[in-house]
Amino acid sequence: MIHIGVLALQGSVVEHLNSLSRLKGVKAVTVKSPSDLEGISGLILPGGESTTIGKLMKDFGLAGPIVRKVKEGMPIWGTCAGMILMAKEVVGENYTHLGLMDISVKRNAYGSQLDSFSLTIGIPQVSPDGIPLVFIRAPWVERIHGNVEILAAMNNRIIAVQQNRMLATSFHPELTENIAFHRYFADMAKDFFKVG
Repeated sequence: MIHIGVLALQGSVVEHLNSLSRLKGVKAVTVKSPSDLEGISGLILPGGESTTIGKLMKDFGLAGPIVRKVKEGMPIWGTCAGMILMAKEVVGENYTHLGLMDISVKRNAYGSQLDSFSLTIGIPQVSPDGIPLVFIRAPWVERIHGNVEILAAMNNRIIAVQQNRMLATSFHPELTENIAFHRYFADMAKDFFKVG
């Protein structure tokens, strides 16, 4: 049994916990303090409001410990706002949050909440079947740097990337019944459990 944490400060926390609970051999746990990072094999940064989550991470003393754990090899996955939190550059802003991933991200790239949409596409690295994607005030990746792998793009916009044990998606897999992305991330976490 491996433990995967969900940063539980704001956003779609319960939805991620529910998706993880459907995976065999995985126990989902909430992360609200640095001590909660001990014993987990991976961490999910949920969708929500990136500015709010970023501030709360600092207020709760979590930002530094998360960066340290990821640099030690712990897998991390950011969905929507989580992608923004992980980026080394936020387009048009003079700040970053965790600054972990070699990507430049544009916030609210698809417009307001009224512009939310969903579709199904194939992402062969993650699943042999089509995966439903939900976009809500979603970012996209404007540029990648270094050894970032593009997992999915739509209309020439990058929407899913991986760099080593870091995963980031513009969309919200937790808002669908499909758990392919959660399974993919759990497999990354199982690997860390074996070697970490």
